[in-house]
Amino acid sequence: MSPLPLPVPGRFLRVGGVPLHVLTEGRGPVCVLSGGLGMAWYDWDAVAALLAPYRTVVRFDRPGLGLSAPAPGPPTLAAEADRIAHLLDALGHFGPATVVGHSLAGFHAEAFARLHPARCAGLVLADGSIEDAPRPRLPRAVRTAVAGSVAAAVSAAGLPRALGPATRRLIDRATTVGSHPPHPWEHTYRTSRVLRACVLENATYGYQAAELAALRPARPLPAAPVTVLAAYDGSETPRQLRWLERQRGLAAELGGRFALAAPAGHLLMADAPASVARAVLDLSGTGRDAAVPERP
Repeated sequence: MSPLPLPVPGRFLRVGGVPLHVLTEGRGPVCVLSGGLGMAWYDWDAVAALLAPYRTVVRFDRPGLGLSAPAPGPPTLAAEADRIAHLLDALGHFGPATVVGHSLAGFHAEAFARLHPARCAGLVLADGSIEDAPRPRLPRAVRTAVAGSVAAAVSAAGLPRALGPATRRLIDRATTVGSHPPHPWEHTYRTSRVLRACVLENATYGYQAAELAALRPARPLPAAPVTVLAAYDGSETPRQLRWLERQRGLAAELGGRFALAAPAGHLLMADAPASVARAVLDLSGTGRDAAVPERP
């Protein structure tokens, strides 16, 4: 007997012509949570639960990821920044919002603040990606065409269905310091839709980094608070210490505050959700009064 299908959390909204999977929870000022490359809405479960008593928490899947429909073309930095603004419009949230961007989505969050300054109440860059001098070698169209072909071939061989969820679990183990059970919705990684979205996000990573580097001198940040929250696993390896220094440098470049989430791997929303929640609440001083536990 086949198991009953899980009820779909949230709803679907057409944003920029693409049906996006969106969850809205809680009450108060609006906070958008956007995950890194290939991540899904459920990666933020623990953070959303901590923020919901104090914030209206918006989570969404970028095109092709999670439960969202695919976009007709590969992602660009400006399109992802605009997607956040258009999503807020579709939800009826027209005022400023705090945006939390993890990893690759740190690019998107910063670009949102620069391109839509009146809409940004604050930024939290959660172990955000950093590229000092991005120079993609191939034309974007060539790189994305090759990536799309690879994704199609891998899908035709049935590998997403056979290995997708297991691959996601391996990534989770490699990027966390804690032990986290499989999520019931990890089966979304069995689809060619999600595989293609992951491959295209990876293929366009360098181009999005270059777009942000070009945007920084042209579009200043608004006068909104910024926190750069770096994941620290507790080790003293040269790689870990270099990463923390780069995160401190990013905070200084953006005129923001530097903070640590520890102990935590790159998926700090899983390892240290309370640190992420406090970073959001501290932007407006709410964190001093909020009962956010060390571990949910």
